[in-house]
Amino acid sequence: MALDAQDLRGKTPDELRDQLGQLKKEQFNLRFQQATNQLENTARMRIVRRDVARVQTILNEKARDAAKSEA
Repeated sequence: MALDAQDLRGKTPDELRDQLGQLKKEQFNLRFQQATNQLENTARMRIVRRDVARVQTILNEKARDAAKSEA
């Protein structure tokens, strides 16, 4: 299940950082499973990697918008 960008934009930066932490943990676990030949759903690695990128992009957008509104 991939994350929806619209749902992520509605979250606060703290919630996004929590989400990012969860995704990073899942990504680590998937890499560990792959290294031990226990990974069943290889497509999940790609989904999680893209979700990490999506969350980071939205965090960067929010940071840019906050900096723009301060100036």
